[in-house]
Amino acid sequence: MVRLKLRDRFFLSHMVVIFVSIGTLIIASDLLASQYFSSILLSEYFTGYLRQMNLDQLEVMLLQQKLLNGFNAAWEYGAFWSVFCGAIVAAGVSYLAAQRIVRPLKQIERGVQRLANGFLDERLPGSTIPEINHLAASFNSMAAELEAVEQRRREMIMDFTHELRTPLTVVQGYLEGLADGAIAPSPNTYQLLARETKRLRRLVNDLQELSQAEIGYLPIRLQKLYLPPILEQLMQRFSDQLVNTDIYLKLDCPVDCPVVLADPERVEQILINLLGNAIRYAQASQITLRVWQGEQQLWLSVEDNGRGISPEDLPHIYERFWRSERSRSTHNSGTGIGLTIAKRLVELQKGAIEAKSEVGKGSTFQFSLPLT
Repeated sequence: MVRLKLRDRFFLSHMVVIFVSIGTLIIASDLLASQYFSSILLSEYFTGYLRQMNLDQLEVMLLQQKLLNGFNAAWEYGAFWSVFCGAIVAAGVSYLAAQRIVRPLKQIERGVQRLANGFLDERLPGSTIPEINHLAASFNSMAAELEAVEQRRREMIMDFTHELRTPLTVVQGYLEGLADGAIAPSPNTYQLLARETKRLRRLVNDLQELSQAEIGYLPIRLQKLYLPPILEQLMQRFSDQLVNTDIYLKLDCPVDCPVVLADPERVEQILINLLGNAIRYAQASQITLRVWQGEQQLWLSVEDNGRGISPEDLPHIYERFWRSERSRSTHNSGTGIGLTIAKRLVELQKGAIEAKSEVGKGSTFQFSLPLT
């Protein structure tokens, strides 16, 4: 079975419609025009007009028949050339119309093939046909998103290898030193190696969680949640770790705290990340965990009086592996993707996260959760 191309199908469909229309027009016109002209010839007015020319009845009938035959011949001649010329013009117009529609479709086909072959910068031109123009815009949007995903994937691999290099270099150096006898075995050495391997494991776990969050595979179990018990437990847990420091925590939560729709484990994970960052970068200061109600959300903020973040660094804080002080990355216990994970977890719970900071005065990280 022969399968016609879209252009041929479109062209043939136009031609079928045109010929059916012309055939219907000719048949209808032939029947109606002949009957109408015959009725005029046989009318009393026209017959009387012919009799005024001193013609007898037979001559009148013969003249009427000649006129009718002449009209039919002229009609058939005109109809033939009308159909012939109309068919040629219609075929040309149909072909041009088919080409006009099929040409951008072929461009889309080539674009899809190039995109499938890895040319993610492929884009399609606009079209004067609204539907095809909308299709091309959707294709360009998809291609741009795929290009952005590929760029993020490459950046993630580069960042990941960069972050792995430091602890691996440390572990390798100490292991080689222990093997060569250049470094004497000691509890401090083994603790350092254990700390670096723990950092590697935490980095891998965080990356796995981030990947799941970015592709939407991270499970979020939303439920009605009353936050004060969770907040009090977190404050107690972190306060126990700050007994011998100059940092103290404060909880500012209203007694009539409303119920939110959230995942308790993910909310706790977000707060642990924000509180951990505040403690890590704070000096002798107070850290406040504040809760207040907005219009349709409940807001939680972690406020510190630490060093703060510069305005040029603030837009980058949610980027993977970004730190405002690169030189501290070698001894910083963080993995550099905690805020990235926190932001994604907030978004998965239909909330928003914001950051405010001023150098020398501290930072405020706040996020919202929807009310029930």
